[in-house]
Amino acid sequence: MPIRCEVVTQDKRLFEGMVEAVIAPGETGELGVLPHHAPLLTTLGYGVLRLRLEDREEDFVIGGGVMEVLPDRVTVLADVGENVAEIDIARAERARAKAHELLKHREELGEEEYAAIEAALRRSNLRLGAARRFGRARKPGPGYGSGEEG
Repeated sequence: MPIRCEVVTQDKRLFEGMVEAVIAPGETGELGVLPHHAPLLTTLGYGVLRLRLEDREEDFVIGGGVMEVLPDRVTVLADVGENVAEIDIARAERARAKAHELLKHREELGEEEYAAIEAALRRSNLRLGAARRFGRARKPGPGYGSGEEG
């Protein structure tokens, strides 16, 4: 018996539908959720959110957020998130290289700027790791690559 699941970020809905299980990156480890799970509200860390559907698995890279679990539904409110199948490896590698280069000049950066660059590096590493692990990252199409790196 499946459970209703919704995964959203601040600016978009990543997934909505019925799933067999949710495996989420908690702050202290992975959390597994099946239908009829006890109610739960928890914070999420950086990692891969895996949704097991009847005939496939959907994987999302998320960075922080909260998850509410009720017996009949799971809601994931991720700070940032992206479907692993949509990750552009070349773009993520460029973002990682850019962050590495910026961090070499730490003494010139303020605390907030340094923290933002570190977070961008962490997201890039997470995206690259997930894309390589799951092997489903997309190839960039013509004209792709505009927009914010990282």
